[in-house]
Amino acid sequence: MNMQQYDFGMIGLGTMGQNLVLNIADHGYSVAGYDKDKQKVDNLNEQAADRKLKAFEDLATFIASLRPPRTILLLVPAGPIVDAVIRDIKPYLGANDIIMDCGNSHFTDTAMRSGKLKEDNIHFAGTGISGGETGARFGPSIMPGGDKTVYEQLAPMLESIAAKANGSPCVAYMGNGAAGHYVKMVHNGIEYALMQLIAETYHLLKKYAGYTNDELHQLFSTWNSGRLHSFLVEITAAVFTQPDNNSNEKLIDKIADTAHQKGTGAWMSQDAMNVLAPIPVIDAAVSQRILSSMKKERVAAGVNTTELTISKNVNKEAFASLMEEALFTSFIITYAQGLAMMQNASALYTYETDIATVASIWRGGCIIRAGILEDITTAYRKEPELKNIMTSEMFAGTLQKQITAVKTVLKTAIDSGIPVPAYSACYNYYESYHSAWLPANLIQAQRDFFGAHTYERTDSEGTFHTTWNQTIQ
Repeated sequence: MNMQQYDFGMIGLGTMGQNLVLNIADHGYSVAGYDKDKQKVDNLNEQAADRKLKAFEDLATFIASLRPPRTILLLVPAGPIVDAVIRDIKPYLGANDIIMDCGNSHFTDTAMRSGKLKEDNIHFAGTGISGGETGARFGPSIMPGGDKTVYEQLAPMLESIAAKANGSPCVAYMGNGAAGHYVKMVHNGIEYALMQLIAETYHLLKKYAGYTNDELHQLFSTWNSGRLHSFLVEITAAVFTQPDNNSNEKLIDKIADTAHQKGTGAWMSQDAMNVLAPIPVIDAAVSQRILSSMKKERVAAGVNTTELTISKNVNKEAFASLMEEALFTSFIITYAQGLAMMQNASALYTYETDIATVASIWRGGCIIRAGILEDITTAYRKEPELKNIMTSEMFAGTLQKQITAVKTVLKTAIDSGIPVPAYSACYNYYESYHSAWLPANLIQAQRDFFGAHTYERTDSEGTFHTTWNQTIQ
């Protein structure tokens, strides 16, 4: 193939990058790839077959092979490496060339890079991609942001490679500036919370109700065929059947109880404070991962505690039904928190993100895909100004009836000494959001007492300050 024949270029030929290249090529586009690692270059070239693709290990040759205006996708680790790649390729780029950062970059970095490249008339599109290796190869959920005209240029290719939900591609324009990476950050935060809720469910079923791995597999498989149908519940069911190659036990029982994280959940918790969005279940999930990593401290602290024994009186079938109801209810509350935060952020950062569209492209391809997202999408389309799905007609009645299940699970966990911070966060968020009165009046009185911060009254407009009559010794 002659030079300047390739429609798209990919920098970063790791598993995700390589799979995405093959996906693009399988849909009739020509793709050039680049990586410093010769083995990765050779590996992609070996898979070329009759596809219109070629991998390069020389950067200049790679860029020269692209048809201008060039579109270059990046799938490299977030952070300084992205900036290094931009520095390397910028001398070869011209006006109207496009860089799509498809990694998990922090949205503030994306905004900064976009602004700098715009000075040279180079477009930078922060683009979230979710679906893991399989999604990249056969259809991910894609969350592009930035200049809308750039998205419109790329839409035919993106729509062809994206996952499909009810025939619709799981890709859409997410909004101005860094909206693409912001939406992906929110996606990942919700992912953290859903995983923590499932883990707490597993903890209760295993340690309180005495479920075996085979029983857990069957239970989660059954749940996945009902209203809890989702990717995370599906893979959870599969986990319990995986044998350990080094023993006669299941692999799950040999995996250390220390969870890791790459930072996107923490980023969401941090920015929630900036956009004034309460996301306690996501905060709890992030904190619990940190706590899990404190293994030595946990072991030392637990020396004098009584080992939990499985309840002999539990009705396993009834308890499983309770847990299903509590988990489903908490899933709704988790999506509610994440999407409400996305709405606040869109207003503050002028992203102009359509929340119904966000929910719709999460229905397929991504890690948090779930049947419930059909109803969430419908709820936002019916009420575009909806502040929180918990108050929508599609969910309000269900939540009002089923929040009792979460409360009962909390009581059981407390009585059994089992930590369930995510369930607790869901319950308290729901109850607080639905409370017409909260004791914040006392907090305002305290603030005015010690700092003259003023307060508002229930019977008069404006702000007030009182010279408090109590003398503190």
